[in-house]
Amino acid sequence: MFHESFADCWRLRYGTEPPCDVPELAPFLRHRSVREFSDQRIGEPLLQALIAAAQSASTSSNLQLWSVVSVDDPAVREDFAELAGNQRQVVQAARFLVFCADHHRLRKAGQKVGEACAGLEYAEFGLMAFVDAALAAERLVCAAESVGLAACYIGAVRNDLPRACELLGLPEGVAPLFGLCLGYPHPACKAEVKPRLDQAAVWHRERYDQDMDVSAYDERMRGFYISQGMKGEVTWSMRSARRVDGKHMTGREGLKAFLEKLGFWRR
Repeated sequence: MFHESFADCWRLRYGTEPPCDVPELAPFLRHRSVREFSDQRIGEPLLQALIAAAQSASTSSNLQLWSVVSVDDPAVREDFAELAGNQRQVVQAARFLVFCADHHRLRKAGQKVGEACAGLEYAEFGLMAFVDAALAAERLVCAAESVGLAACYIGAVRNDLPRACELLGLPEGVAPLFGLCLGYPHPACKAEVKPRLDQAAVWHRERYDQDMDVSAYDERMRGFYISQGMKGEVTWSMRSARRVDGKHMTGREGLKAFLEKLGFWRR
């Protein structure tokens, strides 16, 4: 459904002409969050193949400290949609997956061979699990998009971690990190490629450049906001700073304490 060329995507991302043309990379630059899905199903064999793609992602020391739970029960989907601020794509997508940091499986395997695995309480292994889950999910999304599927991450799963754990029946040592809506985009879907920061703002050569300026990006995003029916005078800097002002946590201010309760970040 989405067929922009590499050059088209580059212009949409950066507002400039591309330095080269690499058609093979166009699918990666075409990524956008899709929130409108068709009724077409994703069969079990295809989902198995996508999970295989996720498991093929890099994982630190081959510990594989992540799991994914697929949620097909309509009632549970409704609960997750409500938990996530009534995001209807959670219900409408062909599949809804929840990616989790998982220490439970390794702890259980270790105990079976006489190891207590006490080190899992250190921040290092918590961070390792979060990275593993993110790498697996993004590998799955890239694979899904390559066969015509679209996706939307649902970070709002973290709005109420205790409830999310309850809905998924998660044991101690497993923390839900984010959801993923997966499906075929609706024919009327208007999702667009969103501008990104200039490369100079994220790509530092040799040493970190502390004097980067995002004003040009603010201006580029103004046009995007207007095209989406949003207020153009509220810049990306303003929106982003508000998101991290500590007053808009949507229930996530207690994450650290709950993660510690689950066995993460205790040391």
